[in-house]
Formats: sequence, structure tokens, C-alpha cells
Amino acid sequence: MPVKLGELLLKENMVSPQQLQDALNHQKMNGGKLGKAFVSLGFVKDEEITSLLSRQYGVPSINLEHFEVDPAIIKIIPAETARKYQVLPLSRSGATLTIAMADPTNVFAMDDIKFMTGYNVEPVVASESALEDSIDRYYGSSRSLELRKDTAPAGGYQSPGGAQALKEAMEGPTLSVDDMASIGGLSEIDLDAMGEADADVETVKADDEEIDLGNLAKSADAAPVIKLTNVLLVDSLKRGASDIHIEPYEKEFRVRFRIDGILYNVMALPLKLKDPLTSRIKIMAKLDIAEKRLPQDGRIKIKMKVEDRSRDLDFRVSVLPTLWGEKIVMRLLDKSKLMLDMTKLGFEQGSLDRFKNAISKPYGIVLVTGPTGSGKTNTLYSAIAALNKSDTNIMTAEDPVEFNLPGINQVQIRENIGLNFAAALRSFLRQDPNIILVGEIRDYETAEIAVKAALTGHLVLSTLHTNDAPSTVSRMVNMGIEPFLVGTAVNLIQAQRLVRRVCSKCKVDVTADVPAKTLSDIGFTPEQVGSFKVMKGKGCATCNGTGYKGRVGLYEVMEVSEGIRDLVMVGATAVEIKRKALEEGMLTLRMSGLEKIKNGVTTVEEVLRETVL
Repeated sequence: MPVKLGELLLKENMVSPQQLQDALNHQKMNGGKLGKAFVSLGFVKDEEITSLLSRQYGVPSINLEHFEVDPAIIKIIPAETARKYQVLPLSRSGATLTIAMADPTNVFAMDDIKFMTGYNVEPVVASESALEDSIDRYYGSSRSLELRKDTAPAGGYQSPGGAQALKEAMEGPTLSVDDMASIGGLSEIDLDAMGEADADVETVKADDEEIDLGNLAKSADAAPVIKLTNVLLVDSLKRGASDIHIEPYEKEFRVRFRIDGILYNVMALPLKLKDPLTSRIKIMAKLDIAEKRLPQDGRIKIKMKVEDRSRDLDFRVSVLPTLWGEKIVMRLLDKSKLMLDMTKLGFEQGSLDRFKNAISKPYGIVLVTGPTGSGKTNTLYSAIAALNKSDTNIMTAEDPVEFNLPGINQVQIRENIGLNFAAALRSFLRQDPNIILVGEIRDYETAEIAVKAALTGHLVLSTLHTNDAPSTVSRMVNMGIEPFLVGTAVNLIQAQRLVRRVCSKCKVDVTADVPAKTLSDIGFTPEQVGSFKVMKGKGCATCNGTGYKGRVGLYEVMEVSEGIRDLVMVGATAVEIKRKALEEGMLTLRMSGLEKIKNGVTTVEEVLRETVL
């Protein structure tokens, strides 16, 4: 850069050869960059160098004095990197990070930042002195950084209380460097100087004031806590739970398991186990045990021996700060329970034929809709497992990747570094895919790229959160996708729910106990009432006395036929689309539920809980 900048300034007649030589000598004696030397000697102004570089390299320039940067953006690039390359992050748009730098030709800096952050880097030019001032302003002076290192506790953790004290010490004008020795503890208070009125006040220690990491780690490693954690994990597996909820309250610390979609109380723990158990789980999930104020997500991967066979288990861990402590939810991702055979998911034959026909098409969109926990992921995994052949390139973008499937390219979404569904989908189109699975269409940008992918010869599978299949069309139009594009691109929309299966071990006929009016009210015709047996589980050891064991899907499969496509293109309502789909033989979620009742698979209560007429 030195010679290059000198040559540029000479070429533009902004400095003379003698001035260039003087600047080089000044730089040799005082260090720093050549641009700074020119400015120090008064040969050129900072703005003139910035303007010259901007013109030369076709990069915009910025005056940092008039620009405020969001603190969240500053955190993207560490202070050490910002100082090393003399760069400042300014803003982020999608997967692109705009940075201010004095030398826009420094490709090493840009490559390093791109690799470190995962963002595409867009440079703008700023003057060296303005950059130095801004870096000091946003990151603190280099002396501050040294003090931070000196006062950080061993192990790399810094207690929230210590961080706050350090912040106040850095900002307070009356503190000397010697005062830093007390950081991390509480300030000294002269009790005698305080009035008698305050003497009777009892202070309750808040969780985020001061954390003794040594004690936390030690208590988490205590034998009873380790044993309790192992018991929870093994018991959840034996009971067939999908989620473990560990919930602290003011006078209660309870554990609940979600089994077949319903939460059951399984344990009431002593309150003194709250911190040790939370810390133990956070250590297993590789989370920060000192951070108690922010939500955290992690994973626990363990090998467990159950009934003389070893199993690999994966728990997705979510920690959320609540009023009385941190609530933990662990979702068990058990690969052995992943049902990849579509014929066993609970589809009615006509619905299954429609779904198979849609995913066998070479292009178009297949949408699966329903609330969280309705089995959408399982349905999509079953679809791509059926399509997974050596001559097919299948790419998935998931948040999170729940199960690893061999032969399929799975991408984990990372919103914090700009890798969202839209960014992943855009990259997929440059990877020569045949089939693309997008975990969820959340916004217009993702929907638009999915539609374009479907219209350019790709099969796109994805999910949306809607109540039924016909209303999904309105949802996409509300997102901003033109009705004619929705009609052209979408092959099939499927809504689904999960209901509990009647336990096969204690199943009994309860037809006599169910009034005919109840059956007709939920949707059975007078001719159907009395033509089948209504089944229910009595409750036994196999089903833990609930009468239910396992779950089965209810499916509403709407194929986008020519008739429905015409309605979509003219902007028809969800009611009109539903009417047309029913004419063409679509079963609604309620109708699918009635079929399950007729076949003795589930109960009236379960269908009423999950569907509407």
C-alpha cells in the first residue's frame, strides 16, 4: 500500500516527489501508515485521501464522525480483529456485512473477516484517523482491553456482576487504575454513614448479581446430581417421552415428560437441586453455566445402554430464563422412532396416492402445514427417504437438523451469522440440486426463491404454519407472492395433526357408552352411526394407565388440480378453494379423524381435541 498510495497521490498531482520522500521518511521514523504521515505533515487532508481511494477503486466512502453503529453489529467483529486490520463493522443486510476500512485493496483482511463471520464482506473507505477514533470509541482504548484481560476470572468466564462493575469502572471518571483490583466483588459501603432507616432492610441476592463458578461446577459434578440427570434421561427414553420439561417455581421444582403429545408430571424435586441440576445439564450441552440471563440452545449426544443394547441418543436442549430460575426443555431425537415408511404414518389410501404422485413430479412445490409437534418433519423425511437415489441430488436447509440422513446434503441454519433459509436456498440453486427441502417458509424472500426454484425445474418440499390446506394459499398470497405464481408453482398442500392411538393391549369396545347423537354431531352420517365399533383403552401397564400408546397422523391432502389452479389465479377465498377440493375428493382433517375412529385406531375425544368441523 505505501508505494501504491504515494504513486496515486503523485499521479493526481496532490503531492510532489519531495513531499512523498518526506512522508516516507516520517513514516520510517514514527511508524504507522503512509496516509497518516501525509496528513501529519499537512501535505494532504484525510478526506482527500479517502475521496481519492473511493474514486480509484470504485468503493463508496463514509464520514464516520456522522455515523452511529448499532452495538449488535459491533459484536460481529472482535476488537482484536478490528485493530489488527483497522476495520469497523457498519451494518448488516441479510448475509452481507458492510465494513469501513482505510485500505479497500486488503483482500487478506476481507477474506479473514468473511471466514470468521460467515458473511459476505462489502467494503467502504474511511480515513485512517476516523477509523482509529471510532475503533477506540466502540471497542474501548487498547489500555481498556488490557484491563479487561487482567480482571477476567480464570477459565475465560466473567460473571455478569463483574462485567457490570468493569463497565462502570471504565466509564467512571473518578476511578484510578488501582481501583480495578476490587472489580468482580461488591463496592465498599460505609454503613455508619447511612441512616438508621435503612438498617432493618433484608437484601435478597438476585441470581444475576454474582455467580461462583467454582461452586456451580463442583455442585454439578456431585454424584447425586449426575445420577439424577442420568435417571431423567433414561426414564424419558423408557417411557417414550418426546420432551423433558424441567421447571423452577417459587416453592416448587418440577419435572414433566411429554408422552404422545400430552404433558405428565413425573417428579417434584427439592429446590436445593435447582442450580446443580441446571448446571449439570448446561455442562453436558456445552453451554455457558455463568450466563443465566439469556436464552441458550445446545445439544447433548450420549451413548446409552438400555435393555442390554447400546443406543446413540441426541437431546436438543433449550434453556430459558424465567422469574424463578432457568427452565430447561430437552427434546429427545431418537432415530429409532423416525418412521420413514409412508404407508405406516396413517395416510388414507387416496391421500397417500395423491402425496406420492406430487413428490414424484420433477418440479413444483409440495407444502406440509400444521402446528409445532404435528409430525411435519417426519413426513418430509419420509418423502426424501423415498426419493433418495444415487442419481438424485437432495439438499436440505433445516433449523435445526434433527436427524442425519445418509446420502442427503443437510445444512444447519445459523441466523446469527446471516445463514437464513433464503441465503441457504439461494446457494442451493448454484449446487445443481434435483430436490430441495426448506425447513420452513417464514418470509417473502424465502417464499419468492422457493417459487422461482419450482418454476425452474426443481422439486421443493417445505412447511408453513397454517390451520388447514386451503388457507395456505391465502397465507402465501398475504406474504406477497402473486396468485398466478402460487397457482403455477404449487403441486400439493397437505395439512396434518397427530392424535394418540388406542392401546392395543387394553382396547375395549365402548360403542354402547357413546350416544348416537355424539357421533352424528362430530360428523358421522346417520347411515354410518351403528355400522362400526367405537374403541377405547381401559389403561394397563403397557400404556402407563392412559389407554393410549403411540400416535398416528390425520391428513388433509389437497392436490392443486386444474380447477383449483383456476380458482387460485383469480384470487378465490379459502372457503371457495375448500369447496372445490371437497368436490374433487379431498378428506378434511376431521374426515380423516372419523376414518380413524371407524377403524378403531383412535377415540372421539382425540379427534375433537385436534380438529374442527
